[in-house]
Amino acid sequence: MKTYLVGGSVRDELLGLPVKDHDYVVVGASPEEMERLGYRPVGKDFPVFLHPQTHEQYALARTERKISRGYKGFEVFASPQVTLQEDLARRDLTINSIAKDEAGNIIDPFNGVADLEAGILRHVSPAFSEDPVRILRAARFAARFSFRIAPETLALMSEMVHNGEVDALVPERVWQELARGLMEENPSRMFYVLRECGALARILPEVDVLFGVPQPAHAHPEIDTGLHIMLAIDHAAEKNYSLPVRFATLTHDLGKGTTPPEEWPRHIGHEARSIDLTRNLCERIRIPKDSRDLALLVARYHGNVHRAEELKPSTLADILQAVDAYRKPERFEEFLQACACDFHGRPGYAAKPYVQAERFQQAYVAAKSVDAGAIAGELSRSLSDPTKLPLAINTKVREVRITRIKAELI
Repeated sequence: MKTYLVGGSVRDELLGLPVKDHDYVVVGASPEEMERLGYRPVGKDFPVFLHPQTHEQYALARTERKISRGYKGFEVFASPQVTLQEDLARRDLTINSIAKDEAGNIIDPFNGVADLEAGILRHVSPAFSEDPVRILRAARFAARFSFRIAPETLALMSEMVHNGEVDALVPERVWQELARGLMEENPSRMFYVLRECGALARILPEVDVLFGVPQPAHAHPEIDTGLHIMLAIDHAAEKNYSLPVRFATLTHDLGKGTTPPEEWPRHIGHEARSIDLTRNLCERIRIPKDSRDLALLVARYHGNVHRAEELKPSTLADILQAVDAYRKPERFEEFLQACACDFHGRPGYAAKPYVQAERFQQAYVAAKSVDAGAIAGELSRSLSDPTKLPLAINTKVREVRITRIKAELI
């Protein structure tokens, strides 16, 4: 029985990055032997055990055989006879197929160290094509490390897309990998890789069609809508914004992809179309509620926020109410952050002040100072018909908030 550190922990150590989790492979042991040594079995699909003291994961060496389409269509074989090299051979990329023994020696049968040094993502074997999730993972690693995809690996990914393997991906895995990719330091790299192999058009066609759609040059020096979205999500990453902010930034302009070409480069009414497209996308790949709700608000109102200096106090008050700023101040902050990413995601705009967000913040502080409870109490004492009370309260609170906003912004 021999134990090896494998996968991402070895990779990150070689790259000089912090190692968060340790994954181990055990060669030459049976499940019964692991349990006798005090390891606790936790794996459902293959033998994985928790160490009795450290609670880190130890998996028995195994091989896999494709038996049906999709990422779950595998038959797993774990046995004391499976070698370390056989276990490493089933992995996706050479940089993830490096092991370290208990003496600290590196075992690298697929030249993963050389690919790490060269900044290349290369598949270990043709078995890469058996799992469509690996396309998403390769794109995500490109976003994480800013590595390039080996030409033969990109060709294999394109072939997988052509053969329909990507269509077998389940929504949960698509979102899981997209969410991880959006949270990397260079998220645009993920989408460029997915687009290059053709997977973006199958997974997120609403985003794919944005590339090549022109915008007015005076407002968007980058012109291309797809490029604008990539610049915007990279800005969100640079600011270390949350996943909901990054997703809302990705989807805020989806409606521009459905603008008739004869109307280019203008995109009148794209906000309303963005709402419908974002809602459908969220349903299709089962986006969590917090990301979905913020994305819908940003799609609907980002244009209004950009025009903050032109808006009347009454309009500012109505938008603050519509985005539920008073009850959900943290989400309101994220809402403004996503709008700011839209603003800054243009060449020459990264360092420019986004005064529109400041104006909305001022309006919010002024409106929030209104004591709605006191107004409700006063009206409840003066109104004889209780059925009219809710409308009267809302009307009066709105009037006072508008007055406060007007006084603050003069």
